Amino acid sequence: MEHLYIVTYDISDDRRWRRIFKTMKGYGEWLQLSVFQCRLSKIKALRMEAALSEIVNHAEDHILIVDLGPADSVKPHVKTIGGAFDPIERKPIIV
Repeated sequence: MEHLYIVTYDISDDRRWRRIFKTMKGYGEWLQLSVFQCRLSKIKALRMEAALSEIVNHAEDHILIVDLGPADSVKPHVKTIGGAFDPIERKPIIV
């Protein structure tokens, strides 16, 4: 079962910030400068957390991972100003 996650981070070093950004692109969709939306299984979420933990400076940086619940049934209450927020959905890909 996949859960929907919001991951946001405050990284003090530009080099580490770029590494975090590149890592996160492999796990979810970029929403804003330091914010990603991810739809992950428990295993993939743990892998993401481990990958991020290896990059950050634990004394200077901060990453917040918010588990919104089961991705297929979660109905996040999100207010936006400007762009819309659309939760990630699993759709068949026709090639």
